[in-house]
Amino acid sequence: MSKNTIVVGCQWGDEGKGKVVDMLAEKADVIARFQGGANAGHTIITKDKKLILHLIPSGVTHEDKICYIGNGVVLDLFGIMEELEALKSEGISTKDRLFISSAANLVMPYHKLIDEIEEKKRGGDGIGTTLRGIGPAYRDKISRCGVRMADLYAPERLKKKLEYQKKIKGEYLTGSDDDRANLEKIYDDMIKLAPIFKPCITNVSIDLENHHKAGKSILYEGAQGAMLDIDLGTYPFATSSNTTVGGALTGLGIGPKMIDEVVGIVKAYTTRVGGGPFPTELVDDSGNRLREAGCEYGATTGRPRRCGWLDIVSLKHACRINGVDKIAITKLDVLDGFDKIKVCTGYKLNGETLSEVPLDLSDLWDIKPVYEELDGWDKPTAGLTKFEDLPENAKKYVNYMADSLNVGIALVSTGPKRSDTIVL
Repeated sequence: MSKNTIVVGCQWGDEGKGKVVDMLAEKADVIARFQGGANAGHTIITKDKKLILHLIPSGVTHEDKICYIGNGVVLDLFGIMEELEALKSEGISTKDRLFISSAANLVMPYHKLIDEIEEKKRGGDGIGTTLRGIGPAYRDKISRCGVRMADLYAPERLKKKLEYQKKIKGEYLTGSDDDRANLEKIYDDMIKLAPIFKPCITNVSIDLENHHKAGKSILYEGAQGAMLDIDLGTYPFATSSNTTVGGALTGLGIGPKMIDEVVGIVKAYTTRVGGGPFPTELVDDSGNRLREAGCEYGATTGRPRRCGWLDIVSLKHACRINGVDKIAITKLDVLDGFDKIKVCTGYKLNGETLSEVPLDLSDLWDIKPVYEELDGWDKPTAGLTKFEDLPENAKKYVNYMADSLNVGIALVSTGPKRSDTIVL
């Protein structure tokens, strides 16, 4: 691991970032989360215990590490409280090592209510939101009417902001008997939470610069994946933030020279949750087999994930826009036992073969994948920790991925546990 490493997802999220960050955190001094919200779900399995974190950086399980949540994250304080309780029950303390940007915007209860109402209005054209209020919270941020962490410590300002919400969100809040529309209750709840989080509030940008100057190693953690980026992903079927490297710069207040290496997380096949185009999706026995073998159900929503073959074309797009140096390949073991494995190497669109993602990403609805078929392997890879122990065709598959993307390989995950990993 380089001194300062950023971990980004290279598909539609759910690539296994939680495990990779958890592992890389062993060699880092500081872990910083830069975007997203509680719509992310990072699963960590350690000592046969499973932890699912949505907001707190995945490296928190290492008790000597300092963790930051940057201004690019939208925070659900009630969600963080639940995560803190879960960590406490496992004997993991965050005292004096979990810090939050004062500029981070908050996901308020009414954001979740609005999320639900708007998704219902979309009907069959729903974008598959997690209903965690992320989109409405980011919308308030961009509209410059959001509530920030700093507002909790200025009660009169907080009250005025909530009064303004009543004016601009009347169609959602007025006359509603849903507690999430009760702004007086929300104000009281926020004031009660304020002293709990007071010791955590900091200027993350300055803190990270000081750590950098002191020679500390920093690990930057994102959420979701590159193909869900609000600008560079499959818009409008995307998340509400920049999931790519640029999101780390603005979401933490750091300069590009504070990132030394980009590690892209790539699942050995492809999955997607919610709506949107998915060129290699399998709606057959192979897709079901991938889903069941890979336990492909959302850590946040529990929804079954859509599954398909590896898509080299979209991965090239993700690696380019992130400047990926190395990939971490996850869930290789899920492909154990497949006689043949297909890899998408091109897209057919209007009689033309494309080697890159189309300029208009909405064209992904209409493309037909061009596949190359590779030989599978019949020996298990699950739990292997040495590259030389992999079946020959599994080695070829891993090298094929790296060569196709012109990147190095950081590690190969062969199971959910920390120990189920080949480090290269």
